[in-house]
Amino acid sequence: MPVYRLPDQIQFPPVERSVKSGLLAVGGDLSPERLLAAYREGIFPWYSEGEPLLWWSPDPRFVLFPEELRISRSMRQFLKKEFLRITFDHDFREVIAACRKPRPDQDGTWITKEMEEAYVTLHNLGYAHSVEVRQEGTLVGGLYGVSLGHVFFGESMFSTKANASKAALITLVSRLQELHFDLIDCQVETPHLGSLGARLIPRQEFSALLKESLRYETFRGNWGTLIKTSCKSPRPAYPGIRHG
Repeated sequence: MPVYRLPDQIQFPPVERSVKSGLLAVGGDLSPERLLAAYREGIFPWYSEGEPLLWWSPDPRFVLFPEELRISRSMRQFLKKEFLRITFDHDFREVIAACRKPRPDQDGTWITKEMEEAYVTLHNLGYAHSVEVRQEGTLVGGLYGVSLGHVFFGESMFSTKANASKAALITLVSRLQELHFDLIDCQVETPHLGSLGARLIPRQEFSALLKESLRYETFRGNWGTLIKTSCKSPRPAYPGIRHG
């Protein structure tokens, strides 16, 4: 089946038309309107520098249900002994720029400059959010993604200190639980997220969950302020974590 080429107007084919790899469509742009329309259908962009803009909807889908978060004993010890300051939406651009840097085992990055600017725009509109992990004032880990309804679509995470990105995700999940979020979309399978409880589900199940979750109002705005005022119990879960 040929890959669908997107027209100028904002529309996507049914996700069932994706090829075996999950690739659904090619072309279009990264405007806020198109990005938000894609996420509402369970579709996300993923491509490398020099490639056309590619849109994906894999089957099965890798997700993390907040209540299924798994924290290892060693991670619990890390959170107790390490002094970390964890914030939300304190510096989105710094986090995505850190995620954009190639990993030691990679030749390049899929977060192009165009992609970076598109998500900064979504952040400015209140839809994209970051979690920052700092130690002694230095950014050592974090993640970013998009929030719609009661779903958080994780995009990327980074760490310059072992376990810092896990600390970011654990803190995010604890807050999303308090806000009654249904799931975190991890998109594609990784051992890193699997160790925290993420698992594969059929795309049809994911689409049904997404549709139900989008019935709720989007928690839109700067989460650095909103999470402090909306969570019933904002105290840190571990002595080593300070929220700011």
